[in-house]
Amino acid sequence: METEIPALLRAREMIAPERFTFHSSRMRMKHVTREELAAMDADSDRCALELSDARVDVMGYACLVAIMSMGHGYHCASADRLHGVTVQNDAAAPVITSAGALVDGIRAIGARRVAVVTPYMKPLTEMVVDYIRHEGIEVGDYRALEISDNLAVAAHDPMNLPGIVAGMDVADADAIVLSACVQMPSLAAISTVEAQTRKPVLTAAVATTWAMLRALNLPTRVPGGGTLLSGAY
Repeated sequence: METEIPALLRAREMIAPERFTFHSSRMRMKHVTREELAAMDADSDRCALELSDARVDVMGYACLVAIMSMGHGYHCASADRLHGVTVQNDAAAPVITSAGALVDGIRAIGARRVAVVTPYMKPLTEMVVDYIRHEGIEVGDYRALEISDNLAVAAHDPMNLPGIVAGMDVADADAIVLSACVQMPSLAAISTVEAQTRKPVLTAAVATTWAMLRALNLPTRVPGGGTLLSGAY
């Protein structure tokens, strides 16, 4: 959240007049486990309250798996609740979740079946796949990189991703979710994997940026952001 989304917004500033400030409030998590994710999500109201003090125009809840670990459809309940926190602070702001943004982004490009890469352990990855399927999107092949340490997720080399996708069966996929996690970097590999597979590529960070721009009623063209941020959606 704190690296690739600001990078995308900076890239947009090269082609459009709007300028952005970026503010963050952290929910604590060290290991990507179901228990720590639940504790993390419980802290989200505090974060929304703190950020609303800055009178931001839009908020993004970054952790996709924290939302998806709370049960089917939770992205809607979370966004509504956190928006309510901003309203109570007299600083109403729309709230985007990376989980909801990814689902909406997949639908926006017309993809019915996707292949997915996650950094999570297999049980959490299977939960993410189940969540996406519950939203009416088919998931074909998927890869769990099984990185449990949150800092190690952030340190994963994005240029490993083209090789990982090359080892997957993506022939029947309409699109590739290159990183179903805003923590795992992938921005540098998006154009490579789009060229490699000749399919649209999106990520949790790309989808969150797209959803934020839409909430701000701004054009969604961002250089380097792949198909979803081409400006066509």
